Amino acid sequence: MRFVIITGFSGAGKSETIKCFEDLGYFCVDNLPPVLIPKFAELCAQSGGRINRIALVSDIRGGSFFDDVFEALETLEQNGFTYEIVFLEAREEILIRRFKESRRKHPLSNTGSISDGIRAERQKLEQIRGKASVIVDTSELNTRGLRDLINRNYENQPQQEKMLITMISFGFKKGLPLDADLVFDVRFLPNPFYVESLKELDGNCDEVANYVLKWPMTARFLSKLYDFIDFLTPQYVKEGKANLIIGIGCTGGRHRSVTIANKLGEYLRARGYLVSVNHRDANNSN
Repeated sequence: MRFVIITGFSGAGKSETIKCFEDLGYFCVDNLPPVLIPKFAELCAQSGGRINRIALVSDIRGGSFFDDVFEALETLEQNGFTYEIVFLEAREEILIRRFKESRRKHPLSNTGSISDGIRAERQKLEQIRGKASVIVDTSELNTRGLRDLINRNYENQPQQEKMLITMISFGFKKGLPLDADLVFDVRFLPNPFYVESLKELDGNCDEVANYVLKWPMTARFLSKLYDFIDFLTPQYVKEGKANLIIGIGCTGGRHRSVTIANKLGEYLRARGYLVSVNHRDANNSN
């Protein structure tokens, strides 16, 4: 079981960090009091392996919480749990700017001064910082940079598996799929519609698929399409795209587009991607 505790300075980015872990598939809890951490770990351990990657934010703001967190960590160790601490910090002037922009009061500022609150917090956090597995300075990190850093250190999925690729075959005469990121027009391929024995079938049938795929033009097109997709998909993965939607269109959406969508889907699955194929117009003969 991987058990990650996120803590650090107020305004350093704990809320954004827990979102990054959530996107990686971790079971996440925000703002858990330190005294509850050992019991929470026990409950996760009793899940029968269903909950095996956990990230939680423990916001140590009150004075008593600083004592509670060390007791909680000691209890975890005594009970045989291993844990990692991600400690978030930022330069004082950056924290001040963030508090001013959000118009929030620093939780440890009794005087109303943000600087006083930061200095008090720094003193209280010194010991827990010393136990950190990872210290992240977010002073110069935007949301994208923080996400990339967390992904590099805490993901355990192959890059491809993080992005779902949805294939949609469609007919141009019924309109383009509005949510498609990429659209490929295959109306230039030989049309089975004009072969009497194939006219009433669709691209899911072997007879139609074999007809569409037998032409040298189709083989050449697929080769170039595969090369193009091989170049594009890693770029989308790097951008953190969760779902890439590819539209494949022919005239009616029943023959050529279905065949090519199926073929591209097979290719991408073999490359390790999660693929969903939807034939929008295959059953619509009008």
